[in-house]
Amino acid sequence: FLGAPETAMSTQPTDRPSCASFGSGPCTKRPGWTFEAVQDAPLGRSHRSAIGKAKLKACCEETKAILGLPDGYLVGVVPASDTGAVEMVMWSMLGPRPVDICYWETFGKTWYDDAVNQLKLEDVREFSAPFGSLPDLSGTNPSHDIVFTYNGTTGGAKVPNLDWIADDRQGLTICDATSAIFGMDMAPWHKLDVITYSWQKVLGGEGAHGMLILGPRAVQRLESYAPPRALPKIFRMVNKGKLISGIFKGETINTPSMLCVEDYLDSLSWARSIGGLPALIAKSQANFDVIAALVAQEPWIDFLCTVPEHRSNTSVCLVLKQADGSPMPQPKVDALLKLLDKEAVAYDIGSYRDAPPGLRIWCGATVEADDLRILCLWLKWAHAQL
Repeated sequence: FLGAPETAMSTQPTDRPSCASFGSGPCTKRPGWTFEAVQDAPLGRSHRSAIGKAKLKACCEETKAILGLPDGYLVGVVPASDTGAVEMVMWSMLGPRPVDICYWETFGKTWYDDAVNQLKLEDVREFSAPFGSLPDLSGTNPSHDIVFTYNGTTGGAKVPNLDWIADDRQGLTICDATSAIFGMDMAPWHKLDVITYSWQKVLGGEGAHGMLILGPRAVQRLESYAPPRALPKIFRMVNKGKLISGIFKGETINTPSMLCVEDYLDSLSWARSIGGLPALIAKSQANFDVIAALVAQEPWIDFLCTVPEHRSNTSVCLVLKQADGSPMPQPKVDALLKLLDKEAVAYDIGSYRDAPPGLRIWCGATVEADDLRILCLWLKWAHAQL
């Protein structure tokens, strides 16, 4: 289906993707989505009304059920997307132990910078690697709190497993999972004390809302540690030394969009309808395999991540090469992207602004493999035009 090698691709493809949205966030809606999916949204009603709280509580309960989280793990809707979820955790929990922060792309580095420059924590160790690579995670200390991004959205590298996290750790593990959760096997969950994500990635939901998952050890930290800093209202999860449990029962800290809530519930319903978490992961992996077939066939394109086991199967980052094997310069990459955009066959697939020049193609479960196969034909055609 990927067609003949590049020399035969001077002819423009005739097929077009049914959906040209291959960006890595916000990501494309689920297949078949229409505005009818949100027709039951209680617009104009309070999020604190019975129907509002019931919808929000369903977001929490259905998330826990589909992910198969252990008993004792809590799920809550919080403000400000994944960024808000990570920040409220860092500001509320970090301080009593040394902190190891592991990053290999833009957003993970942000958490490190915030810990050092904003929270001004005194004992922070940095475990970093260039885009497309992983640091040596085995060097982390189980007596320290560990902050890491499961999948580097802008770098195309993910942790292959959680074997490096000790079961008998003393510190907390805080995982930014926004481009991994629902698209990768993150088990066993007990390795993670805090998990954050947003609706706009693998499930194709809307922006501005974050999700916060707390294990028992994280709750214990919140109830036993009073951070020596002022906390904004949207960061506060404790009142008089006790967890504000309502956050994890649909009683949000601030006002959510009930339209977006309805859309997230639709995403969860779709996820369950196709087979739940295993089906979501399998669909993302099958999508990745389409891109991998193109890379195997064509000498001018390759993965940014050189270790196969570390390659992201959601935010797939690619580098383009000149005929002599050198990296394709940014202006030439931009020309290829403009061709695809002009033909309305691929939107938002340029690499992140901090990453090396190249492509970033979203392969989460809301993307269809047939659309990716057609995109590959257009990529070959666009490359032949340069």
